[in-house]
Amino acid sequence: MRYFVHGFFILFILFGWTKLVLNKAGGDSKKAGQEQVEKTRDDGDEPLMGEAEVQQEGEEVFNGMLMAFLTAGYIGMVFVIYALPVLAHKFTHAVYDSGEMVERDVMHDARALYAQGDYEGAVDAYRAAAKADPNNRMPWVEIAKIQRENFEDPDLAIETLRDVLEKYAWSERDAAFFLFRLAEIYDHDKEDRSSAAAILQQVVAQFPETRHSANARHRLHEWGFG
Repeated sequence: MRYFVHGFFILFILFGWTKLVLNKAGGDSKKAGQEQVEKTRDDGDEPLMGEAEVQQEGEEVFNGMLMAFLTAGYIGMVFVIYALPVLAHKFTHAVYDSGEMVERDVMHDARALYAQGDYEGAVDAYRAAAKADPNNRMPWVEIAKIQRENFEDPDLAIETLRDVLEKYAWSERDAAFFLFRLAEIYDHDKEDRSSAAAILQQVVAQFPETRHSANARHRLHEWGFG
């Protein structure tokens, strides 16, 4: 549809300019002929322009201004719709990341598969995402979530989280996040608060004097474990 609209505007503008040029050429030829006739007059006076000629010249000026306005308007519209977003996009990259390509979201395919209900495929895609971005905890978090909620297998989710905690070196924040998630699964899904409390005590011992330790102590106090 948009191509039809653009084609219509382009043809309309071309037709208008063509007609204007042809009318101008015809008017110039007619005027030249009249001037040639007037030269044969003996009195040598400059002939006055008739009312028809004045009207014709006024119409030519108006049509020229109208076509210039329409042409400039169309060019401006095309610039705003197509060129300006591209320039703004390039400018944004130049300012924020020096024109470097934005890294593609490695979890895009996994999210798409999950949205389609293909949970097995989503798990495989999340594993590929984790391999592509080893420092990103989110693929493993999503895998454990699928195993827990969609496969209804909290034991498998626990196994996944414990496995990644042992195999990979995580930052303090990520390691604490995994431990809190494990405690949540033990307490909520397995109804094993003792095991959940043991994991929180591990957080206290592993990350003393941190907000992770403080959060773990608070939860243990709520549960009645000191």
